[in-house]
Amino acid sequence: MSIAERDCVLHSWTVQADWNAPTVVGGQGARLRLADGREILDCSSLAECSNLGHQHPRLVEAIRAQAEKLCFVTSAWGAEVRADLADALLQKSGFIGGRVFFTLGGADANENAVKIARLAAGKPRGRIIARDRSYHGATHLAMALSGDSRTREQVDPEAFGIEHVPPPYAYRCPFGSRSDEECGEWAAAAVGARIDAGGAETMAAVIMEPNAGTNGIVAPDTFWPELRHITSQRSVCLIADEVMSGFGRCGEWFAWQRFGEAGRPDMMTLAKGLTGAALPLGAVVLSAAMAARVEHRMLNAGLTYCGHPMSCAAGLAALGAYEEEGLIERSRTLGRSLFASLGALQSRHPVIGDVRGGHGLFAVLELVADRETRAMHQPWPSTPPQLKALVAEAMAQGVSFATRGNLILLAPPLVIGEEELTDAIVLLDRLLTKFFP
Repeated sequence: MSIAERDCVLHSWTVQADWNAPTVVGGQGARLRLADGREILDCSSLAECSNLGHQHPRLVEAIRAQAEKLCFVTSAWGAEVRADLADALLQKSGFIGGRVFFTLGGADANENAVKIARLAAGKPRGRIIARDRSYHGATHLAMALSGDSRTREQVDPEAFGIEHVPPPYAYRCPFGSRSDEECGEWAAAAVGARIDAGGAETMAAVIMEPNAGTNGIVAPDTFWPELRHITSQRSVCLIADEVMSGFGRCGEWFAWQRFGEAGRPDMMTLAKGLTGAALPLGAVVLSAAMAARVEHRMLNAGLTYCGHPMSCAAGLAALGAYEEEGLIERSRTLGRSLFASLGALQSRHPVIGDVRGGHGLFAVLELVADRETRAMHQPWPSTPPQLKALVAEAMAQGVSFATRGNLILLAPPLVIGEEELTDAIVLLDRLLTKFFP
């Protein structure tokens, strides 16, 4: 623990008096090196963002080279590396003829996506539909978008023109279905019904996560294509929040691509894996049609550091690393192996009620008090004390697991070794036996 940091830094998502984290001084691949000399296997990519692991040499070199060439210029001026990265993102997403608006991270990418959607629709206060049990960031508009119980009392979604619909949470389907496919379809239909209730002419956009999120919900395969169909029928902009699910996390460059053209959104938001977390950067990627709608309208949006050349250099290097090292395909392969291993864990541990994921290196274990009734182990979003003890013991044994409420979230760097991943699952198996006998 860094005594100095505990005394002088405000840390996010924590009670300050309880913060007691170790100090990281370095890293390599999927491992972090601590100030006390220990090495920790990172099974969450820190905040599900270090998709390329830690201190990836290609990123380090790109940042160094850009620093020697040009450290900074505002977006009022051009920068070669900014244009190159925007073009690369449009190519990878197939949004040829579109445009990219760069931000500093995921929350402001989502905020600006909403602003751009309203501008494109000509509806400055147009309605926005998001979903319960989602997460789009922790600034005020992003909190209003998020159906997050932790921040619900801090913001009034209605004041921001935001409405929420139930999520495609198949394990506890809010529509009463016991079928994953049906729950996905009904969740999409609920969006259509909400659009129709207020009139499509008042609607600016629907913003939702296509797959992975810290909410721990992995939508059934029926959800996203049906949502795209429903919004297209009503000529409503669909924004895919790919902040967490992008860049191989779910086995594709972007999670919606698993559904091909049937899943293509009008806009998507990016951050996290965009630079492999080496430097802060977010982006809003617009289709050609959306870009055309704002081409001759004033965009009243801006951030001093948007499209920062250093960050764009890291982003361009990250895209090269994903492609040349075959990490998108590797995520799919290891993801299938991880999902099978977790299924085996579920058969041995009654506390595991559900295993979700399997498309890439993102998976969720939901712990329950009773598998037959699916009774929650603790009320959401409280964390069972046994799970806290499990995480502490895992850290003492050199592995870092991420949790939220009753969930264990597994999202290791895409560069994690197969043996490292196996060792982490073996340890998790042992600790589940110890803390949830």
